[in-house]
Amino acid sequence: MSSQPPVAIVTGASRGAGRGIAIALGQHGCIVYVTGRSAQDGDHALPGTIYETADAVTAAGGKGIAVRCDHADDAQAQALVDQVLAEQGRIDILVNNAAAVHDELSLPGNFWEKPLKLADMIDVGVRSSYVASWLVAPTMVRQNSGLIVFTSASGAAHYSMGPAYGAHKAGVDKLAFDMAVDFRAAGSRVTTLSLWMGALATDRLKGIIAANPAKFGYLLDQIETPEFTGHVIWALFNDPALTERSGQTLIGAEVARAFGITDADGRVPPSYRDTHKVVPLQYYPNVVR
Repeated sequence: MSSQPPVAIVTGASRGAGRGIAIALGQHGCIVYVTGRSAQDGDHALPGTIYETADAVTAAGGKGIAVRCDHADDAQAQALVDQVLAEQGRIDILVNNAAAVHDELSLPGNFWEKPLKLADMIDVGVRSSYVASWLVAPTMVRQNSGLIVFTSASGAAHYSMGPAYGAHKAGVDKLAFDMAVDFRAAGSRVTTLSLWMGALATDRLKGIIAANPAKFGYLLDQIETPEFTGHVIWALFNDPALTERSGQTLIGAEVARAFGITDADGRVPPSYRDTHKVVPLQYYPNVVR
């Protein structure tokens, strides 16, 4: 581990989970590269920009650096990684959070009755996470250290808002598992994890709850702050047994309970194991090359 502050990249951090994770890592003194497409007000229907998040990271005690990056464009992702390495010389944490989430995702109806653009979650979600991980992997292998995190949820293991959402969540869980196999085969201590986040108190979800409290009001008892996952990631990053977890999909609330992490209101949010009666899928150890 370098003596300099850890260097993190958090994708899709203009708002929501990415913003919260970036700020939490800033509270722990990290240098955080904040990526996203929203560079100014009006770039998105919801509030939040990469520059506002970067400023919040710095105010929290870290160093926030905003980089506009459309993760649907591989060249922009490459330029991002090149910039981080030119400025910092290393990458310690990559949080793959960028996803193309459209409002129509939560509308009623079957997948063929919703806009085809919902499939964007597979491109800017699964594929973009693969690309970002592919780009940072050589550096992390040379360092013989690093943590790659995929933000996920229980929709990987049960139906939730349709097949595009489910394919995204299941896809990133499997990316974490398979990438860990390759890192182990290379004799590297780089760790990959997928984290199931709970219902997040984001502007998007709060708007959904307000629009249909009869259907979604129950989430208010389960909600967790966007920063919560960032604190979980930091605890995992500093765990001496981190590499033993590589390839696993973890429920963030359960990790928090094990490490004694509480959310802003002093409680630990409930686990999907209790609320949905589901746990991450278990993969077989067979390796075919």
